[in-house]
Amino acid sequence: MTENKEQNEKKEKSELDQNALDESYQDEEYDEDFDGEDLLNLYEETFKNIAEGEVVIGKILQITENEVLVDVGYKSEGAIPLVEFQSILEEGSLKVGDEIDVYLEKTEDSNGLVVLSKEKADKIKIWDQIQKAYENEEILKGRVIERIKGGLNVDIGVKAFLPGSQIDLRPVRDPQSLIGQTLEMKVIKLNKRRGNIVLSRRAILENKRKEQKEKTMALLSEEAVVSGVVKNITEYGAFIDLGGIDGLLHITDMSWGRVNHPSELFMIGDKVEVVVLKFDREKERVSLGYKQKTRDPWETVDEKYPVGSKVRGKVISITDYGAFVELEEGVEGLVHVSEMSWSRRVRNHSKLVAIGDTVEAIVLNLDKDNKRISLGMKQIEPNPWKLIEEKYSVGAEVSGRVRNLTNFGAFIELDEGIDGLVHISDMSWTKRINHPSEVVKKGERINAVILDIDAKNERLSLGIKQLQPDPWDLILDKYPVGSHVQGKVVRISEFGAFVELE
Repeated sequence: MTENKEQNEKKEKSELDQNALDESYQDEEYDEDFDGEDLLNLYEETFKNIAEGEVVIGKILQITENEVLVDVGYKSEGAIPLVEFQSILEEGSLKVGDEIDVYLEKTEDSNGLVVLSKEKADKIKIWDQIQKAYENEEILKGRVIERIKGGLNVDIGVKAFLPGSQIDLRPVRDPQSLIGQTLEMKVIKLNKRRGNIVLSRRAILENKRKEQKEKTMALLSEEAVVSGVVKNITEYGAFIDLGGIDGLLHITDMSWGRVNHPSELFMIGDKVEVVVLKFDREKERVSLGYKQKTRDPWETVDEKYPVGSKVRGKVISITDYGAFVELEEGVEGLVHVSEMSWSRRVRNHSKLVAIGDTVEAIVLNLDKDNKRISLGMKQIEPNPWKLIEEKYSVGAEVSGRVRNLTNFGAFIELDEGIDGLVHISDMSWTKRINHPSEVVKKGERINAVILDIDAKNERLSLGIKQLQPDPWDLILDKYPVGSHVQGKVVRISEFGAFVELE
């Protein structure tokens, strides 16, 4: 109601102005060379350039609470809602006298006023800019506003579509994270009639990558030190983006030490400095090294770890045949299972050492060319067999635990690493023993007599029957010839019978 009232007032004002103009002509002296028809033609001529559906330049005449009055040089002014000037209002730059682009929808409405739109003029200008950018392959900036099926919606003044395949050089795992970001893109498809715009950020990245690649290729050479970013990690290595071209850093060239998986040393996105090992310019293949930035520790290993020296290291691996000990990064030594303990009964060496343990050892052998070091843990302690003759003597009575039984005897543990064998023939003076279990049991503690010591071959002979005197030494005194005796028949043979006397 208010708008119609104001429009009526404007129309009345326009009519009053026209009447005043007519009266002024009536007051003037009549000129026969300039009649009323010529004046009308001149008046109409001024509007020949004004056409509906075009963007024209208008001048702001008045700003009210709800609308902006704009003069486009037609019979009447046009009123545009103030909300269409929101962006200019936010900047605080809207004022009377400014010239602006407006869209002429109608030259005259039912009230005789020009129908104008600032919003439509802006959209037409934006479409013209987009059309120009499309034709000239120019870069546009746009803000990601939402994620939709297949890609993203982007605001470039109008809504445009950025497909998922055109967001980056590689598939983006989380497109949602791009919402709110301003990106640089190119228009790759445009349909103004349907209002469809398809964008590509990948096209820009590919061009940049191509430029970077040319620069990088010019700088690459074998043994050159270059910087890059870890782009991808696999089981066998890591791919490094050197700037437009990728290089492979193989797992064997990451460290002089042991690396089970590249992720132990690197993460995607890490900035690294690497050495170019090989470069095939034609195939564009680059092999990189990281450990080559430092000296190979095996070059001085003979100076640091001479044979016979005592060393400390960390157990990093355990196998069936021994344990690998890291002396320093890139230098490992093997402690064979036979060199872990003086005891011969080491069956499960994982009980002696565990991964991560710090151990002491003696360097037994060094092969610098083949990068091998043999270590011994038992050599840290003196060989108990070298002290055996000082601690034990033949004929001495000793005590020990039955460690193992065999068909031919029993092994008795006297000390750590010192076992003695009681042969089945040294278990009884008088009984025929078929198996040692008839006399002793595994784990049982028994006494025995040392019969022989062979320190060189690490052998100790023991006897149980020697704890008692040999009954045959007394046989003549106990059973003289001609005496009558009683006994038990224990065996009969073709040639006679065996009788047990006692």
